[in-house]
Amino acid sequence: MTTTAPVADARMLGLAHYAARGVLEHVLARHGLTFEQQVALRTLVTAGTPLTADDAVARVRGSLKAAPVDIRATLDELLAEQLILADDALLRPTDAGRELLAAVGAETAPLSARIWGGIPDEDLAAAGRVLALVTERADAQLAELTA
Repeated sequence: MTTTAPVADARMLGLAHYAARGVLEHVLARHGLTFEQQVALRTLVTAGTPLTADDAVARVRGSLKAAPVDIRATLDELLAEQLILADDALLRPTDAGRELLAAVGAETAPLSARIWGGIPDEDLAAAGRVLALVTERADAQLAELTA
């Protein structure tokens, strides 16, 4: 009996995204973080230098495609929890924010290894090429719709 692999499409992409996100959100909930807060905090931690609020919003929007007002509300939540700090006009993560993100990363690492482990490198490379192209095309369509 021959098993035919499913063809990648928008539904398959969505199912994979929400399955993986469900695992992450389960971990985040134990740490009192939402998915959006984690993305914003990670953006500030990985930026390397403090960001203006506008730069932070733009970078997070590139990932989440969320409305700027919603991203600013998420940044306000992180400020209130003292996971990020406003220095003059710049936002930067606090030590507590860095530690929380590291704890989440340590907890999700073995889960990610079980999810991604054993997939051949050539399959990951092919999937990466397809996903990069889909992202590029979807970003272009979104830009046209919102222009």
